Amino acid sequence: MRRIKPARVRQLVFGVYMSGIMSFLMSGVITFLNTGIDAGFPARWATAGLVAWAVAFPLVTFIAPLAGRLTEGTLRLFES
Repeated sequence: MRRIKPARVRQLVFGVYMSGIMSFLMSGVITFLNTGIDAGFPARWATAGLVAWAVAFPLVTFIAPLAGRLTEGTLRLFES
């Protein structure tokens, strides 16, 4: 039986939290700017948040390693 690597689990858990928090906040702001706040706002926000999370989670999961490499490369430029 294969064990799941702790680093991979950490990456997935991080992706769930990061994408969820960012999707929730950004969809709320954008929904507010586009439609304002009224009785239907919570339902519109929830729908937008779920759609945003469905897109954001895979992107965060797969793009985070690339962002880490780009960060390391950028910081190396300033070490010299």
